Amino acid sequence: MIVEGCVDSIIFRNTENGYTILRLSVQGEKETTTCVGNFSYVGEGDYLRCEGDLTKHQLYGMQLHVTKYEAVEPTDAASMETYLGSGAIKGVGRALAAKIVKKFGEETFRVIEEEPIRLADIKGISERMAREISEQFDEKREQRQSMMFLQQYGISSNLAVKIHKQYGPAMYEIIRTNPYKMAEDIPGVGFKTVDEIAAKVGISGDSEFRIRAGILYALSEAAGQGHTYLPQEKLTEFVKGLLLVDPEEIERQTDKLILERKLVARKDAEDTLCIYSSVFYYTELGVARMLLDLNVKCPVREEQLEARITQIEKNLKVELDTLQRQAVAEAAKNGVFILTGGPGTGKTTTIKAIITLFEMEGLDILLAAPTGRAAKRIYETTGREASTIHRLLELKVNEDLTSNEHRSSGTFTFERNAENPLEADVIIIDEMSMVDISLMSALLKAIAVGARLIMVGDVNQLPSVGPGNVLRDIINSGAFNTVRLNTIFRQALTSDIVVNAHKINNGEELSLDNKSNDFFFMQRDDADTVAAVVVALVRDKLPSFVHSKSFDIQVLTPMRKGELGVEKLNSVLQHYLNPAVPGKIEKEHHGVTFREGDKVMQIKNNYQAAWEMRNSKGYLIESGTGIFNGDCGVIRQINAYAETMVIDFDEGKLVDYPFSQLDELELAYAVTIHKSQGSEYPAVVLPLLAGPPLLLNRNLLYTAVTRAKNCVTIVGRRETVRSMIRNTSEIKRYSGLADRILEMK
Repeated sequence: MIVEGCVDSIIFRNTENGYTILRLSVQGEKETTTCVGNFSYVGEGDYLRCEGDLTKHQLYGMQLHVTKYEAVEPTDAASMETYLGSGAIKGVGRALAAKIVKKFGEETFRVIEEEPIRLADIKGISERMAREISEQFDEKREQRQSMMFLQQYGISSNLAVKIHKQYGPAMYEIIRTNPYKMAEDIPGVGFKTVDEIAAKVGISGDSEFRIRAGILYALSEAAGQGHTYLPQEKLTEFVKGLLLVDPEEIERQTDKLILERKLVARKDAEDTLCIYSSVFYYTELGVARMLLDLNVKCPVREEQLEARITQIEKNLKVELDTLQRQAVAEAAKNGVFILTGGPGTGKTTTIKAIITLFEMEGLDILLAAPTGRAAKRIYETTGREASTIHRLLELKVNEDLTSNEHRSSGTFTFERNAENPLEADVIIIDEMSMVDISLMSALLKAIAVGARLIMVGDVNQLPSVGPGNVLRDIINSGAFNTVRLNTIFRQALTSDIVVNAHKINNGEELSLDNKSNDFFFMQRDDADTVAAVVVALVRDKLPSFVHSKSFDIQVLTPMRKGELGVEKLNSVLQHYLNPAVPGKIEKEHHGVTFREGDKVMQIKNNYQAAWEMRNSKGYLIESGTGIFNGDCGVIRQINAYAETMVIDFDEGKLVDYPFSQLDELELAYAVTIHKSQGSEYPAVVLPLLAGPPLLLNRNLLYTAVTRAKNCVTIVGRRETVRSMIRNTSEIKRYSGLADRILEMK
């Protein structure tokens, strides 16, 4: 069956695969025809010729399942009027469309295209408006043609719109000669996508364009693993494995990219040639410069400072040890100061003393941390308000990018910057090990010279998820005053969590005899038994022991894959903690079932996600944008009709979450140890059976244990725990901030 008509309305469209349900207004028919199929690009008002089979849906009635279609221009006056009045041309409504077609009849489209000035003969259309109508008409035609052209290369309608917007008519030449240019120019377009397009176009596997794109892709992938650069040897090795091309040609194209300033080459202290994307090199350079600019000496009278510290001890009813007193003094004397130390060494008490000192001097203080949970913990331990760094810097998203498909990749800025710095004398940042190089750069731009920056963190924690190794590099540069707290205080000695964390960090054996009150070990030797014990602990045993709910107890695992990886454990734990019951709505996505009541985690920064906070009566008390990697929440409601789910994220942020973004979400009954950074849980359960030696190391075990507040339970093999403590090898993170600081010092 073949029908022709104008698109009256679009009921549903999947932007990823083009699947669309639309209503077609067919000439001579009173009722619209419902068409279902894959349309690369259509808009309301478009005129289509559709071919397919007419079938009857038991709920929605007669539907045309379209197997083939093409966008055509209407040839009769009535269809032209429908198109013009559909809203496709801005400023032309149904009444004006009727006037235009009444005057020009079937010549309407030719007049608009070739003699637009004649439109001004119609009352209500000026010469300027006539030209605008013609320009829009041509643009719509060009867009339809470009969408059809791109469709033949398997390009989704979402990506096609981006390509057309970026290049216009030039896109035809780019697609045919160098589609790899899209990976450089269009945010969100990756190497693998353009490589598939290039293969369909027929571009050679050893093309110069392909090798250049492969090099940039390799550095982008490295950034995703936390690196700000790669040694040239490793970069060449990666690209060779990816593209199967000659290493000499890879190095030749690398040199060309360096000459074009898209890459930067620098030698490190060991004379290794390091290749940066220019963005990360200049970000590191900027961070180094800004830190050194802030690091001014602050004149203080030693006698007065000592007297104030003594007074602070009386006010807080504490006795600071030598290192704590030194930390307070160094914070007062220096524009940049770093405080580090493990659990139980008095970091919180020291921070409170530093805050009290600056309050005595009448200084304005701001406190922040990378995550909402970490910021909340600052408030709980110090009694002072704290915010996330993003909120401190007043995140602002690009309001032009409001559609779901752009939310996560949309551009953003911070309202607080060099032109509008933070209004504070002292900025204190906790959990600094989580701060990556990009966020550090944004923070420093917002701190005016003369303000103090105090960074607090445990340098032995895992580094940030994002690129860089900021805290460790700053400390290792030796350019800034740093105090390492190392004394475990008496009250902390009663906790085996604290004691064992320090033993792990020092490479000492743990006593796994279960004589502890908060640190337990359960020997189990196969994955199924370990999983069963984990379920029993979380569901039945631990909630009453730590006076918390099952949902507050966190399972941490080193891996994503495998029998005891995140994916498998989440499926098992979901089955027992939030089983399927009649009336509880579900949504399956890429093999994962999301269910009302599920515990979930955001796994990608989404700067566009709008959230609201409401009080107990439902009144709006605050709103904003931004849900970030590692934020956790609970699915409160799933709306299959609207294709959204309401998620209650940390701090009571309610988000209307679209199904189209479910790739950014995963179940969070179990999370990787890396993803637990900055969080603290009443109890932690660690399944440790076996895994890659490079992954199962001391640093990972230390981080996992220090996430627990009241109880740690390890389930697995003693030898795995012991080998992790002995294993000091870590996955090498390539970052050059320390070198940049020393170069500029």
